[in-house]
Amino acid sequence: MKIMARLVLWVLLALSSAAAGAASRDDDFLAAREAFRVGDARKLELYAQRFEGHLLEPYVTYWRLRTRLEEASPDDIRAFIDASRDSPLSERLRNDWLKLLGKNRQWDLFEAELPHAVNEDIEITCYSLQSRVRIDTLALREARPLWFVSRELPDSCTPLFDALAASQQLSTDDVWARIRLALEGGQVGLAGRLAAYLPKGQTPDARALRLVSSNPGAYLEKKKFEFKSRAGRETAMFAVHRLARTSPPQAAAHWARLEERFSDEDRAYVWGLIAYFGAMRHDANALAWYARAADLSDLQLAWKARAALRARDWEEVLAAIDAMTPRESEEANWRYWKARALKALGKSEEAEMILKPLAAEFNFYGQLAVEELGGKITAPATLFKPSSEDMGAIGRLPSVRRALELYRLNLRLEGIREWLWTIRAFDDKQLLAAAEVARRHEIYDRAINTADRTVALHDFELRYLAPYREVLKARTGELGLDEAWVYGLIRQESRFIAGARSRAGASGLMQLMPATAKWVAKKLGLKNWRWSEVTEIDTNVSLGTYYLRHVLDTLDGQPVLASAAYNAGPGRARTWRGGTAIEGAVYAETIPFNETRDYVKKVMSNATYYAHNFGQHLQSLTQRLGVIGARQPDGEPALGDTP
Repeated sequence: MKIMARLVLWVLLALSSAAAGAASRDDDFLAAREAFRVGDARKLELYAQRFEGHLLEPYVTYWRLRTRLEEASPDDIRAFIDASRDSPLSERLRNDWLKLLGKNRQWDLFEAELPHAVNEDIEITCYSLQSRVRIDTLALREARPLWFVSRELPDSCTPLFDALAASQQLSTDDVWARIRLALEGGQVGLAGRLAAYLPKGQTPDARALRLVSSNPGAYLEKKKFEFKSRAGRETAMFAVHRLARTSPPQAAAHWARLEERFSDEDRAYVWGLIAYFGAMRHDANALAWYARAADLSDLQLAWKARAALRARDWEEVLAAIDAMTPRESEEANWRYWKARALKALGKSEEAEMILKPLAAEFNFYGQLAVEELGGKITAPATLFKPSSEDMGAIGRLPSVRRALELYRLNLRLEGIREWLWTIRAFDDKQLLAAAEVARRHEIYDRAINTADRTVALHDFELRYLAPYREVLKARTGELGLDEAWVYGLIRQESRFIAGARSRAGASGLMQLMPATAKWVAKKLGLKNWRWSEVTEIDTNVSLGTYYLRHVLDTLDGQPVLASAAYNAGPGRARTWRGGTAIEGAVYAETIPFNETRDYVKKVMSNATYYAHNFGQHLQSLTQRLGVIGARQPDGEPALGDTP
């Protein structure tokens, strides 16, 4: 008996020692990572010695090489890249090295390594063009398209633009075109720097641009404008454009007063901006403003189509989509709305030719296309289930093991990168096996996203995982919420990662904001509520579902409105209603926030698939979307964005 007790004690001590050792190694790895982050090479070297042969040794080696990249030999760098081909670290180090070589103008080494680069990087692209221009000056032509972007570009691009200007391959119109792009993006500082490429004496007044940026209305109220110079005209146009962001009607009134002093081209350009912002604000005059515009971008045409949808003007919907570039018009939403427009205009056969291939796609508009053709939404049959051998083969991959280890250490970003690099060339069977491995390790976001990538073999139980079913079923039942809809929302919010935290500060499965969680906790009578509890599954679900029920009740029981409100705030969801009732699909398509528009569509699409998986009575997506009632009179109190 004593021997058995000693044996048990020995085993417990051994396990305790092993656990302590593992915890110590975890701490060492995180400390090494922090040393790299702060640039403490000496401390990093001390920790590095402890990771020889360790699963995560490539990370420590990468950090060491990265901190001394200037001194590292090409052989050492290439040795790491070759040894780490199964990790994204290989490409990260190669890109780091290429940027350093380009910066130092070590063109022979740069050219030798460049063909092996996998991902496009604008900084490296510009270095590559710099290298080529040394030998072939015609390569400079390839730099011209890089000029016409609205954002700031890396320093590696500047010598190319200087060379274009010096060789007179950048005209004054080209410079103004990019200044306009910068101003459209609100980047006044960038516009000022770009103005250095203009001929002497033609640069806009920097103080005037700053005034316009902060108070365009005040600038436009003044009586005297400098219309003789292009700089003066461009500043006035910028003021109208800036005002249109907040008040399209005021901008239109000012422009109607000023436009006679401008060319036809400039008039059309500004009306296009006013119309675009008007459409996003659901202004009834948007289509009339569009009628005075010309040479619209895809983004402007998209909002012209959306304004026409709200106005039920199917001819304008069709005209706007037909004017888009092929790439834009082939997006699922525009194929669907083109088909609807054709059908409304009596061209049913043409509409059906668009709807049939669209109906084979597993997305919001693919589902609507199925129903438009008279079918019912179903999930595809599961034709392949990975065996234990399939999953074992995936689970033994060092890169998968590293990803799982990084997730265990709560280094989700690194884990995601490692996982994505691993599965990038997987076939459908490997993807489904990898998704199942992730599910069994409760890494639900990787399971869902990996299963979502299959092309021919699908498993919609993996794509639409339903963890924590016992908790959610109880809470949705108590509150009378549609379980499939709540699952569809959580899938979009957090991919069922209980500890998920957003940049905005939302946390947990249902991504609750601090103010919302505090308000709901008070409503539920939770005493001694602490924010630290928000990622606990039961607590998060209780708070989140209560708030969702509250939002649903205050928005006519309409799940489309409630979904929009959950993402962007109830006040905004209410404001986005039309002056008259509109169908739910039109409401979703015309949400002005890109993130919320995509969110609502995916939540509603998800809900339909979850209902199918749960064996519920299958309500069509069209029924789920319903009809959105008209916006209430202005006198009615608006529901705020936060409780």
